[in-house]
Amino acid sequence: MTSLLLFGATEGGLFDFDATLPLMAVQVVLLTFILNSLFFRPVGKVVEERESFVTSSRAEAKQKLAEVEKLESDLRNQLKAARQAAQKLINDAEEDSDKLYREALALATAEANASREQARKEIDSQREAAMNQLKADAAQIGDLIVERLLAAK
Repeated sequence: MTSLLLFGATEGGLFDFDATLPLMAVQVVLLTFILNSLFFRPVGKVVEERESFVTSSRAEAKQKLAEVEKLESDLRNQLKAARQAAQKLINDAEEDSDKLYREALALATAEANASREQARKEIDSQREAAMNQLKADAAQIGDLIVERLLAAK
């Protein structure tokens, strides 16, 4: 210890190098080992497990989000196709109903024309018959008048 006194250190001072320094170093190493094995490793394991759980959860969430976006895209495409099919079906139905309307209108017009023509023919034949009857009645009346005039003379 006297050699240390030569460097200006006093006994019991700040730099007293006796057996306490190695004892303190051993205590620090021992305390570090005990704390590491009792507290830091389990906490580290829990932190690592939680970190791996969070990482895997994020990866699963990203994968599920990608699946949802893909399904959403597929559903939008299906909805678009269904709307187009429905619109085509509506257009076809409108065309069919328009065609049926035109056919029914043409048939009704043809029937009306045929009925009108039939009625005109019947009226013409009845008029002819009436004219013939009138001519016959007029001839008969004329003969009757002539007969009475001749008989009156």
